[in-house]
Amino acid sequence: MREKLEQYQVWVYLITILTGMMIGWGWPEHTRHWEMLLWPVLGALLYATFTQVPLIHLAEAWRDRRFFPALLLGNFVLVPLLVAGLLPLLPDNPAIQLGVLLVLLVPCTDWFISFTHLGHGDSACAIAAAPVLLIAQLVLLPVYLWLFIGEVAIELALGSHLLPAFFGLIITPLVLAWFTERLAEKHLPVKTLVSRLGWLPVPLLALVVFLIAGSQVSLVVEQGKLFWTVLLVFALYLVAAALIGKYLSRLFQLAPPAGRTLVFSLGTRNSFVMLPLALSLPDAWGSAVVVIVFQSLVELFGMLVYLRWVPRHLIKGDIRGTR
Repeated sequence: MREKLEQYQVWVYLITILTGMMIGWGWPEHTRHWEMLLWPVLGALLYATFTQVPLIHLAEAWRDRRFFPALLLGNFVLVPLLVAGLLPLLPDNPAIQLGVLLVLLVPCTDWFISFTHLGHGDSACAIAAAPVLLIAQLVLLPVYLWLFIGEVAIELALGSHLLPAFFGLIITPLVLAWFTERLAEKHLPVKTLVSRLGWLPVPLLALVVFLIAGSQVSLVVEQGKLFWTVLLVFALYLVAAALIGKYLSRLFQLAPPAGRTLVFSLGTRNSFVMLPLALSLPDAWGSAVVVIVFQSLVELFGMLVYLRWVPRHLIKGDIRGTR
């Protein structure tokens, strides 16, 4: 049943996003305070997700001497260069630009694994990659923001609740997940708990996007014209990321399943991990939240295309046994 839930998670998210938007549009007086519910739900989501990432086996992720250099080069060197090239296409709106930076600069560590599995990639590589990607992005994101927007990044971090949100909603669940995994190695009840927590990321993420869609739909409508340009940027990103993955796979001579895993890693972004940071910003930066939610919706549609395009046309090869 859990496998079926993960298989159809894309449709679950789409339905909840559209339902939230319809409720928010029809009854805005009932949804304007939904943001307050996001904090506990996000905390639970991040903890449940982090427990499914093998954080205690981080050293094992470095055994593949071709895949991981390609993964790190693609996500933390070539993708930032790609984002730098796309940034001039955006409206001259600092909040929108910040939202795009927050969401495109960080690789996904959760549904990237599911999409890799469904797209005939190497699931073992994806699972091993998740903790590497998570830790690297937490370290590098402040550096990237400083490079792209300079002192504004420092002012935002010090002049808002950004740092408390980072430590409270990201670092704390991360540390708790690490301790939970350590305990699970020695205690069967904790191991059973971790297994049951694996059911939660999909419904909790669906609840998150539902709450965001319902509470932010009015802002999307108000700034609708600006988001057409953002849509173009996100679409161009998905195409460019796939091509980068293809040519990196050739350069590093990756097997087709590993190459597909690389493509899915470059194409998926860590939108829900960035939500707490965006939500902690002052009201003037509220558009950044909508941009991040909007990107997750665009990405969901993009992954539907990836699932057919990547294994059938972009990186062909034997797909037996890769799922």
